Amino acid sequence: MWAPLLDALWALPLEKRIFGAVLLFSWTVYLWETFLAQRQRRVYRNTTHVPKELGQIMDSETFEKSRLYQLDKSTFSFWSGLYSETEGTVILLFGGIPYLWNFSGVVCRRAGFGPEYEITQSLVFLFLATLFSALTGLPWSLYNTFVIEEKHGFNQQVLVTIYADYIAPLFDKFIPLPEGTLKEEIEVMAKNIDFPLTKVYVVEGSKRSSHSNAYFYGFFKNKRIVLFDTLLEEYSVLNKELTEEGSSESPKSEEGESPETKAKGRNKKQGCKNEEVLAVLGHELGHWKLGHTVKNIVISQMNSFLCFFLFAILIGQKELFAAFGFYDTQPTLIGLMIIFQFIFSPYNEVLSFCLTVLSRRFEFQADAFAKKLGKAKDLYSALIKLNKDNLGFPVSDWLFSMWHYSHPPLLERLQALQDSKQD
Repeated sequence: MWAPLLDALWALPLEKRIFGAVLLFSWTVYLWETFLAQRQRRVYRNTTHVPKELGQIMDSETFEKSRLYQLDKSTFSFWSGLYSETEGTVILLFGGIPYLWNFSGVVCRRAGFGPEYEITQSLVFLFLATLFSALTGLPWSLYNTFVIEEKHGFNQQVLVTIYADYIAPLFDKFIPLPEGTLKEEIEVMAKNIDFPLTKVYVVEGSKRSSHSNAYFYGFFKNKRIVLFDTLLEEYSVLNKELTEEGSSESPKSEEGESPETKAKGRNKKQGCKNEEVLAVLGHELGHWKLGHTVKNIVISQMNSFLCFFLFAILIGQKELFAAFGFYDTQPTLIGLMIIFQFIFSPYNEVLSFCLTVLSRRFEFQADAFAKKLGKAKDLYSALIKLNKDNLGFPVSDWLFSMWHYSHPPLLERLQALQDSKQD
């Protein structure tokens, strides 16, 4: 039954087959992602009670807030994903890319640049493409920022060495961690594993987000550790506000509080105790000690070499350009877009999944390293607190988790720590 259809498809010109394969793969990935997202959304809808492993630390109000946040995000992701996929398909089917390239050429010629100035036309094309992308994506960005994120008080941050050294100080205040027990214990732990620590900072991340984090950066023998003030219980602005509110109440009302009310108040506190902060750092330093950072750099460099090697081979294939409406010209910028965005899509999906599997393995190994430092019990409680502070939802569909989560789900990590915790 399928043989005549396959024969008919194979008889099509090569450029038609390439174009059809690109569209088919794009929608296949979209439908797969949507299927996984709906599985996870079912978990958000049906899991309405705190798992027993978290009952002592996470209160029902925090759990419900996290659940509603994830439900809102999944709804937003569904509609924005459908819009993006439909928009991309329409652009490809109606020749949006060659049209924009030709329009860029018209702009350049009117500005006095001839066809030989391909670099100028490429810059105009990039500007117009970016402008179009910004305008069409603006409603979704505004909705995500001012409705989803602000509604739940959550924000994601990407931190790298250049960002930490030159950009972050423009927006955040970095102060050295004051002398005291915590700093001394951090220095001792770093020395015991030969981590070349030079400075420890506290960053006022609470000004922009309730997200808790800790990271290290720096090259060679010049490593620095940065702790978010939201990670440290004694530095958290939220805890200070709770303390001020508590001090304004009369002793009589405080004595009248039920154990449940007091527990709820403790659960609202943000950040970790010193022992838990050390456990989190033990995990992060485990990545360094076990060579995870170096391994990721090597993988990244090998991937870059392979991609540019294949690009050098494919850039001369006229059929690739013809598949996207470029019959008489082969602009380098368009070649970059076609090859890296469309042709490499299957490779990128496989690579992404493999890196996710590897990352999860690294996370378990870093947890095991913290265990060896005697931090299992404190890491156990710290992971729960960080999940709570970051509005993470602790329950995941196994297939969604396997495909998407570079970090193992909270309950899986707690289970791996459980034996050591009990010891």
